[in-house]
Amino acid sequence: MIRKIKDKIKKAASKKPNARKKIVKAGVRLESAQEARKEVHGFQEMVVEKAKFSHPEITRAHGRRSMPQELPGGYDQDKIVLMVRDPWWLHTYWEVCWATFERQKSELGDNFHKARRVLRVYDVSNIIFNGSNAHQHFDIHVNEYSSNWYIDAGGPGKSWCVDYGLLLPDGRFITIVRSNVVHTPIVGPSWITDEEWMIPEEMFARLYGMGFGLGQSSPVGKAWQERIKQALFSGAMASPGMASMASPVKKEVKQRKFWMWVDCELIVYGATEPDAKVTVQGRSINLRQDGTFTLRFALPDGKQTIPVKAVSADEIEERTVIPIVSRETKTSNLIKEVK
Repeated sequence: MIRKIKDKIKKAASKKPNARKKIVKAGVRLESAQEARKEVHGFQEMVVEKAKFSHPEITRAHGRRSMPQELPGGYDQDKIVLMVRDPWWLHTYWEVCWATFERQKSELGDNFHKARRVLRVYDVSNIIFNGSNAHQHFDIHVNEYSSNWYIDAGGPGKSWCVDYGLLLPDGRFITIVRSNVVHTPIVGPSWITDEEWMIPEEMFARLYGMGFGLGQSSPVGKAWQERIKQALFSGAMASPGMASMASPVKKEVKQRKFWMWVDCELIVYGATEPDAKVTVQGRSINLRQDGTFTLRFALPDGKQTIPVKAVSADEIEERTVIPIVSRETKTSNLIKEVK
């Protein structure tokens, strides 16, 4: 139809110069036809769009899909959870079901209505908490409508546990639910540096003594210092970590008692999963309960390579870290000539 209207417009324009009115009328009819086509096309688009979701499988899937719902106010169970927010603050949330409070009412009678609802916070650092052996505790009074609370722990680097319960007028505390134990982190690096050694103390001392030619004595104490002095003055010891008494002057120098000894040690520390298997330089080491470890090494001059490998408990994953440390010791000895 649109094509026929266009042909009539062309014929009218070519035959008669005064065919303007006919052209205008034809143009109006053309616009009307185009609008009608748009409407029809729009309706067709709507039908096609609707048909996209008319497939039986899609219809069934939409029928099964439920509308979004808000989380319930409770799950009808007795539970309290404790979490760490930062080194100073904890957060806890809890729920006690209606049946539990009804049971407390029947057991306590009038004391139930006189009791106060309390969060009792225990400091259980470095102990296995049994309910009565906490280092200290403090109470936070909460109302019956509270279900969560932020707790000021008062300091970092400690372990905490929380009870939610009833504080009776006579001072008795009845625990309703007990939380998990959490550990607040310390603010800075760990102060534990040599709690566990790579090798036993006696073996470490023996290696030191043998390295300096002093036998198997311990590298500490007054007797060991005296042996170092004697070795220095006699010239029997030469080590990069110790000053030599050799003088570049040919003149005979009177033996002096002044001396100095300097050496270095290396501390390697880290952490992984507590149940992982860890080896250092191919030797197995024991982890602390939290998965941390600290090792102490002698550090002679030169380049030291210390591969550390951790294997997961299920032996599926392993990680390797290789610290490479170099040491260079410079010594000098000066004896001034006294006039």
